[in-house]
Amino acid sequence: MEVLNKGEGVRWGLVLVLCFVFAVLVPRLEADIAVFDDVWKQRAEQAHNASKEAYDPNPDVVTDNFNSHVHKAVEGANSTRRNLKKTGGGCVATNPIDRCWRCQKDWMQNRKRLAGCALGFGRKAIGGKNGKFYTVTDSSDDDMVNPKPGTLRHAVIQPGPLWIIFARDMVIRLSEELIMTSDKTIDARGANVYIVEGAGITIQFIKNVIIHGLHIRDIVASNGGLIRDSADHYGLRTRADGDGISIYGSSDIWVDHVSMSNCQDGLIDIIMASTAITISNGHFTHHNDVMLFGASDSYSGDSVMQVTVAFNHFGQGLVQRMPRARWGFIHVVNNDYTHWLMYAIGGSQHPTIISQGNRFIAPPNEAAKEVTKRDYAPESEWKTWTWRSEEDLMMNGAFFVQSGGPLKSQADDVIPAKPGSYVTRLTRYSGALSCKANQPC
Repeated sequence: MEVLNKGEGVRWGLVLVLCFVFAVLVPRLEADIAVFDDVWKQRAEQAHNASKEAYDPNPDVVTDNFNSHVHKAVEGANSTRRNLKKTGGGCVATNPIDRCWRCQKDWMQNRKRLAGCALGFGRKAIGGKNGKFYTVTDSSDDDMVNPKPGTLRHAVIQPGPLWIIFARDMVIRLSEELIMTSDKTIDARGANVYIVEGAGITIQFIKNVIIHGLHIRDIVASNGGLIRDSADHYGLRTRADGDGISIYGSSDIWVDHVSMSNCQDGLIDIIMASTAITISNGHFTHHNDVMLFGASDSYSGDSVMQVTVAFNHFGQGLVQRMPRARWGFIHVVNNDYTHWLMYAIGGSQHPTIISQGNRFIAPPNEAAKEVTKRDYAPESEWKTWTWRSEEDLMMNGAFFVQSGGPLKSQADDVIPAKPGSYVTRLTRYSGALSCKANQPC
């Protein structure tokens, strides 16, 4: 690892002052990168190529495949539960992602089985499956440039694939944004791991990441400064906005079984040509701008964005953006929307939004019954956008304003989503799980 010495520290201190002045005078440079050097330029180019490669030209086939897995899981669940009652087993997994691994008593000895369980657009994410295990033993986050071995910051910057686990329950307060590298899994199963009251997680210009089982809450904006972003590179960062998880120019990402609330900016942001992403089994509460997919109406690069949002519970204290999308193709399927104050699903700049088999329970406010919200376009324009609702369950006066025509499927047989009436079952165990060794989770 490259180590910052005293002379370099003085020199970088001067650079920090100059960049602060520069940041005041002109708009922010590339994302939160103050010095967009050759290393970052190369990463950006590689990420751009990876996103083009990860883009699926037949998204309807992906949605049909997802729905097929749900049907098979639901049909097999009753017999599985009967067998578990006979044998005294404790597995009650109810959706196909969970049924892939949760019923195994030896999940701790076979953690990497999880890498084959993703569905939807992020289905190819295997994280650190092909690497070694790294056990986080230290919850501190004191040195941004030369992170201490055993810390989460040290783990995520290591070269090559890595499967990161935790030695015990931890509360981690990140002093600055946690900048990850490609081919990593953060697997918090077996421990209660909280990322709280500090900076969030940044997935920028990388690919192939799994984040599983974290509690992330009370994330705040961070000041920036010198931060290591790989084993052999560190650089100057500007202020981070305070997202829980920020996905920027990245592909093949799977976020599963996270519990998130009360971040200063968004809970999860997906921007700048990120694609091939699944967000599943999450529990989201107490937040205003929940998820932003696409940061600018003027950035057409987000046309490659493809995201699956599945089996999540959007719960108490949420206001809007579940998600809010620009450009791209968003499959919102089998989620439980029990709370919103303004609207649930919104967007601008003609995203394709396919809502299937969700449950929408509208708030008491008569002015907020509509699930959907379209911004910055008259009806004459947005009526051509493809926003479809299929098998959704509308309750308490909720309604979804559709537009555009139905999708033309490339699949031989179109497979409908499991109806919204199944959602309470499919999302029953959303959020971070309490898994114990030698027991089904």
